[in-house]
Amino acid sequence: MKFSLLCLAVLTVLPLRAAETVRVLMVTGLGEIEVELFSAQAPGTVQNFLRYVDGGFYDGGVFHRTVTPDNQPGQTIRIEVIQAGTNPARDAEDGPPIALERTRDTGLRHHDGAISMARLEPDSATSDFFICIGDQPELDFDGRRNPDGQGFAAFGRVIRGMEVVRAIQRAPSQMQKLIPPVTIHSIRRLDK
Repeated sequence: MKFSLLCLAVLTVLPLRAAETVRVLMVTGLGEIEVELFSAQAPGTVQNFLRYVDGGFYDGGVFHRTVTPDNQPGQTIRIEVIQAGTNPARDAEDGPPIALERTRDTGLRHHDGAISMARLEPDSATSDFFICIGDQPELDFDGRRNPDGQGFAAFGRVIRGMEVVRAIQRAPSQMQKLIPPVTIHSIRRLDK
């Protein structure tokens, strides 16, 4: 009887755990990046990102920004990330800004390979995202990179392809602008 109840408990939990993460594959001009998204911890951010993925907005998009220790003049708090956005031809279709899901509330952190939403002000993120190279605690809630201290909305992590992320970071650039940008051929769900 105890074994049956344990099996029932395990079977009840397993489907829920599978639904808590979604995997996507980014195919770029420099290779593939596989990302796991944490919908249980950051549901609004993941839903927003998947709206752009499912709508094909990132097809023809670009990694346009690289932030390295050497290209941040005037910044006392230095970070390392690459930033991407949707296909520029679809900029007019950008959705409304989403609420900031703070790392204080989600429990997610900006560790090596974290994917997070780019923003200017709190509650202003739309479609641009970035991937961390190395741990970036100054991007978490109470971090000092953004003067408001609210941090950024981490919502997943790279599970394969960090060598591609690092290759994008090292690609030719002028200050933080990648020249030319690295093309995103597609981003697709793997679990669909």
